[in-house]
Amino acid sequence: MTDTTPDLPPAVRTLVDATNAGDSARFLTAFADDGFLDDWGRQFRGHDELASWDRTDNIGRRSRFDVTRLRDGATPDEVLLDLTVSGEGYNGPATFTILLRDGLIARLVIS
Repeated sequence: MTDTTPDLPPAVRTLVDATNAGDSARFLTAFADDGFLDDWGRQFRGHDELASWDRTDNIGRRSRFDVTRLRDGATPDEVLLDLTVSGEGYNGPATFTILLRDGLIARLVIS
């Protein structure tokens, strides 16, 4: 699977495509208003905090996500996104555990 795979849930597709395009405004549209992100124990909640993380750790570091696999999570609303991250920050493999709610990302845990 590559980052052009069409079978990603729409919010997950938005997360990947917006990051790769450097589109911070679009990046935020992937998340619920109260969306939560845990980046190896550092926690961010809501669009303001997610935008801050995006500036310092994601698009602000010119991150690129290359999807390698999508797996089912522990519940019907959870998916595991395996990807390789590159850019001016972290570089290497990662798994995003994503909980979807009403078609948007309610929780994203990076490990």
